[in-house]
Amino acid sequence: MKEKTDKLITYVGLGVAIVCFLLAILFAMNNGSDVKTLADVKQGGIFDTIYWILVAMVVFSIVAIVVFLCVKLADRFKTVPGYAKKFCIILGVAIAACLAAFLLAKGNDVTPALMEKFDVTEGTSKLIGAACILVYILVIGAAGCIIYAEVAKSLKK
Repeated sequence: MKEKTDKLITYVGLGVAIVCFLLAILFAMNNGSDVKTLADVKQGGIFDTIYWILVAMVVFSIVAIVVFLCVKLADRFKTVPGYAKKFCIILGVAIAACLAAFLLAKGNDVTPALMEKFDVTEGTSKLIGAACILVYILVIGAAGCIIYAEVAKSLKK
């Protein structure tokens, strides 16, 4: 029964993702082009409806991900001994990586011309820099884990 439920949830999630993808493409097509049908759709009020359906589906998807993640974590905490400790360590490392990225960001990662053009504040620029640094940290960490796993596997043979 559980396998059927998991399959059903997967198919529903896939369906929502496909609909969101199609609506996002339709929404992104509004780039000022002279497509008459798109202008007619926008004037008819359907464009606003499509936008809010897209927003609702994205929110639904995020809520579904969080709920199922919490359910799976609660199940793991009950069944796997020591999993809570491992989870807390991983969560601590992730928070430390975010904090390190934020502290390493300077706040002048966006050029002054772009800051003026897009009305970016120094705080927003610091967040942009922190996000870039966090990506670097995560990529280097992932590469390190891959190298460690391969070396450890080859040493066991």
